[in-house]
Amino acid sequence: MLTGLVLFYVGAVLILNGLWMLGRLHDREVWVINLLVGGVTLLVALKHALGPGADAASIKAAALSLLFSFTYLWLAINRLTGADGRGLGWFSLFVAISAVPVAVDTLQGAVSTWDFWLGLSWAVWGVLWLLYFLLLALQKPVARLTAGVAIASGVLTGWLPGYLLLTGAMA
Repeated sequence: MLTGLVLFYVGAVLILNGLWMLGRLHDREVWVINLLVGGVTLLVALKHALGPGADAASIKAAALSLLFSFTYLWLAINRLTGADGRGLGWFSLFVAISAVPVAVDTLQGAVSTWDFWLGLSWAVWGVLWLLYFLLLALQKPVARLTAGVAIASGVLTGWLPGYLLLTGAMA
């Protein structure tokens, strides 16, 4: 159930960040959802890493979840402070590179539809973080493309599967 909760709100933040990049939301608004989702994913990650029964798999899941947490929290802080985002851009390169073996390993070990979806989602998220790197750190003119990928991935890798998990339509 926690996966559904996290994915549902990751979908929301990706969609809203995409709309923000398109100029549909102001800096003074977008930080709120990033702070909320960064905090929720942080709490879920810490529960997995430090909770009862924590093992290597749960610590790995927490480490990967924290990539999302820090991205959203960093974006929220940047919007509150007016920072230009270059540091977040370089962090995004680290995350994009880290997402490659996660996607490959997940796809190679996939035995269910969920496993394949998760592997493909990691590939999409890796591309999105690479776009953030190009946009923020290298200042390339890819804002519209990045916004479109953020919105599409928000719907397909977050909101929809999160909703289906929360309602029990997907197990």
